[in-house]
Amino acid sequence: MNALTKVKLINELNEREAALGVREAVSWHAEYKDSAWVFVGGLPYELTEGDIICVFSQYGEIVNINLVRDKKTGKSKGFCFVCYEDQRSTILAVDNFNGIKIKGRTIRVDHVANYRPPKDNDDIDNVTKALRERGCGAKTPPPTSSDSSEDEVPVQRHKVEHN
Repeated sequence: MNALTKVKLINELNEREAALGVREAVSWHAEYKDSAWVFVGGLPYELTEGDIICVFSQYGEIVNINLVRDKKTGKSKGFCFVCYEDQRSTILAVDNFNGIKIKGRTIRVDHVANYRPPKDNDDIDNVTKALRERGCGAKTPPPTSSDSSEDEVPVQRHKVEHN
């Protein structure tokens, strides 16, 4: 199937769900609730990782990006994978970026069910390898328990005299 046809079909599906008022739990997006990765295709070849992050960070914090490049020339192949800190950002990205034009090219944005990091790990350094596997975003701190009195600040009450 042609990439522009896929763009059109995803947009039609989103419009249909919006018109019908489909709940989030039964939306087609729910199939991808366990993945924070999106595929972005049709990118202008001159865009860098930084350019893509600038655009796609409108809908959430980006913690990892894999702009696929030609191994010999290092030039972009026009597609990438973006990982958001929060999976809900993927829904916003797919719904809002799919079909837009960047530098005259229509891009395609879709969910990725099972992202796998590149396997060309033989000739890369350990830092790059770790970034590809774990991402570059800040780690989300674990939630604190609400019954803990450790963080509570005592409140001083003053008696107000009324004349």
